[in-house]
Amino acid sequence: MLFKNALTLTFLLLIALSTASIAQDEKHPSGIEHVIVIGVDGLSPDGIKKAKTPVIQNMIHNGSVKWNVRTVLTSASSQNWASMIMGAGPEQHGIINNDWEMDDHSLPPIVQEVDGRFPTIFSVLHKAKPTAEIGTVYHWDGFGRLFQKSAVNYDKGFSTEDSTATDFIRYVKEKKPVLGFVHFDHVDHAGHHGGHGSTEYYKSVVKTDSLVGQILKGIKEAGMEENTLVILWADHGGIGYGHGGATPQEAEIAGVFYGKNIKKGYNIQQQVYTYDLAATIAFALNITQPYAWIGRPVKPVFEGFSEPENLWLGEKMVEQPVIFPERKLYQQAGGLFTTETATVKIAAKAEKSITRYTLDGTEPISSSMVYKEPFTVNKTTVVKAKSFDADGNPSLLSTAYFRLVKPGKGNGLTTTFYQGNELVKIPDYTKLKKGSSWISPEAGIDLDQINGMLEKGNASFALQFNGFLRIDKAGKYIFATQSDDGSKLFIDGKEIVNNDGNHGVMEKTGSVDLKEGKHAIRVEYYNNDGGFWLDAFYKGPGIAKQLIPADKLFIK
Repeated sequence: MLFKNALTLTFLLLIALSTASIAQDEKHPSGIEHVIVIGVDGLSPDGIKKAKTPVIQNMIHNGSVKWNVRTVLTSASSQNWASMIMGAGPEQHGIINNDWEMDDHSLPPIVQEVDGRFPTIFSVLHKAKPTAEIGTVYHWDGFGRLFQKSAVNYDKGFSTEDSTATDFIRYVKEKKPVLGFVHFDHVDHAGHHGGHGSTEYYKSVVKTDSLVGQILKGIKEAGMEENTLVILWADHGGIGYGHGGATPQEAEIAGVFYGKNIKKGYNIQQQVYTYDLAATIAFALNITQPYAWIGRPVKPVFEGFSEPENLWLGEKMVEQPVIFPERKLYQQAGGLFTTETATVKIAAKAEKSITRYTLDGTEPISSSMVYKEPFTVNKTTVVKAKSFDADGNPSLLSTAYFRLVKPGKGNGLTTTFYQGNELVKIPDYTKLKKGSSWISPEAGIDLDQINGMLEKGNASFALQFNGFLRIDKAGKYIFATQSDDGSKLFIDGKEIVNNDGNHGVMEKTGSVDLKEGKHAIRVEYYNNDGGFWLDAFYKGPGIAKQLIPADKLFIK
């Protein structure tokens, strides 16, 4: 009998421990009654770090941050705003580009609500708490087409960032929403107009900081400060005058968590994706997310919650070095030089690190040359550099292309300008009005020159580059174009690279076997509207991938 009682006691104890474990697993942050999301289109980590942002920096200092939240691809607006409110990616919700409309799309959501949309944080919260006040105010009309109108109590769009902020603050004060979501578009405008990393761009980020400060003040005046979670988020970053490509500059944003129950001065370790935003809001408000969501709540930002036990961080990476002349807008690091030599300067960013470099196109390793002081190169050279900390942990790779060409050698490409009108693909050049022609040193674009040629209010144009490429060693060559918008590359009249269509900076490749000697090369390019850029690369026997060198291009 005693043995039987002991077994019963043990069984009950195990049940109690199991129940306690389940309860522990299901616990949520306490005391969060309001969530305010401040979404800023095009706000990059670089913008927050380099612009004057005292309000956001204070949020980071007194809150939690993840500096490299990964967006969905492509790194464009619609699919990323959709993903952050839908807790899933384009593969699930079906919003794959900025052309998506409710009555015009190719991929249906994997599961949909009555209105045909994938479940959003707004509709999920509304179903869980029908009396909860939910509101959105947005600067970009496109945001308004992404969510269920029946799920929100307030839905307004405005034409400026100031009017958007003013109305949202009024709404917060009057209605004290359980979930308030505000969208600003002015930073993205500055990125497209002045360029990411430009003075205009950083000025727009400073404006964002001011607006965030006003919203925080409004939350305080509404009497909500003590029980509100504030989240700062973005849809994408940018590079040059655009975004949409698969680069860290475009596909990484900063996520900032501030307010009730948030750890102070905490750097989030777990990997975070843009669709984790909806899951985190649901977790903070103690509502169950749909199984169709793939997002996971960012639990370690909350007091009392730890990083995942199965967290795998992989190899530790330190901050990468900068090679000067550094990259500016789209322009690659390095540069084109018509002098006898070019000076290479490298600056380490990682503390207590050693920077190593190569000049043969290979990736630096722990035994590569150590950078100590500026040096010169006297021929076209690909410089690659990595920093290593005291434990041997590497940085990401930095690459710069130094192209040296001497005047008077017949180098260059004949370039012809054509004014377009809403072009959507490489045009039939015979049907466009031929404009100016000149000699370009490379298959690239001088932004100031092109801007001076464009019709007022019309940024649609096409270019054609013609000349010859000298091949010094026979073999297989891989060519690539990086362009915004479309481009094609031909060798000896044969299409090798097709990178056509409207898109942000995107790279496409193709290959061909070439003999020694000169080969006809033609690069075709067009821009639909907005920012534009073009680079042409090659790689061959003993030749690292690089911008097609100006000293290998000839007019005749």
